[in-house]
Amino acid sequence: MSSSDIFIGETIGTAILILLGGGVCAAVTLKASKARNAGWLAIAFGWGFAVMTAVYISAPLSGAHLNPAVTLALAIKDGGWDNVPIYWAGQILGAMIGAALVWVAYYGQFHAHLTDREIVGGPGAQATKAKAVEAQEKGAGPVLGIFSTGPEVPVVWQNLATEIIGTVVLILAILTQGLNANGDGLGTLGALITAFVVVSIGLSLGGPTGYAINPARDLGPRIVHALLPLPNKGGSDWGYAWIPVVGPLIGGAIAAGIYNVAFA
Repeated sequence: MSSSDIFIGETIGTAILILLGGGVCAAVTLKASKARNAGWLAIAFGWGFAVMTAVYISAPLSGAHLNPAVTLALAIKDGGWDNVPIYWAGQILGAMIGAALVWVAYYGQFHAHLTDREIVGGPGAQATKAKAVEAQEKGAGPVLGIFSTGPEVPVVWQNLATEIIGTVVLILAILTQGLNANGDGLGTLGALITAFVVVSIGLSLGGPTGYAINPARDLGPRIVHALLPLPNKGGSDWGYAWIPVVGPLIGGAIAAGIYNVAFA
């Protein structure tokens, strides 16, 4: 794989991942959406299918890492570090593009949601679940959850541990079952396996933090949330932002170490 193929593949694949994953979060969250209140099951399966679709599209070009933690784990596993910055750059750019496309697709819904007094407050506003969540997630605005993750209970060590544990499960599944014949990315069957693993992580471990398990998936859209001209959007919760970046990277490194000791 050439450097240009890697960069293009990771940009396109991660954009598709965030478009579909962030899209299901928007569909469930935004007040004028037909899927409003569809629930956590819809989000978990939506993200799983997003992973599957993105992998199938980008695998021929880049091996479909789509996640800096996957790239780090493969580098530790094989000792190949040359293309790591290219993978990471494509992943961050793709995540930002995907988040911007979610905003475009749900433009009217974002405006309706963020100008609703029951959501953002104001004269005559009533207490709502959205406001309760905003209070729990200090510094987070009412639609940040469409773009990035946040803790239900802000306990730093637990939030970090949850992201590490979830990522270890994901990366071990990829390294043992998901790789292509060359061992440098996800294969055809691996895409399906990984998709169901993501669904499982979401259902079982997603409750505390929203299961980023991917630094690019969280950081890229959080940057876009900070930049977009959304009315009454609130903060981007930068005080929490390091956890879904550092946690998955630690988890990826741990998983690679376990693989090298137990499976290689």
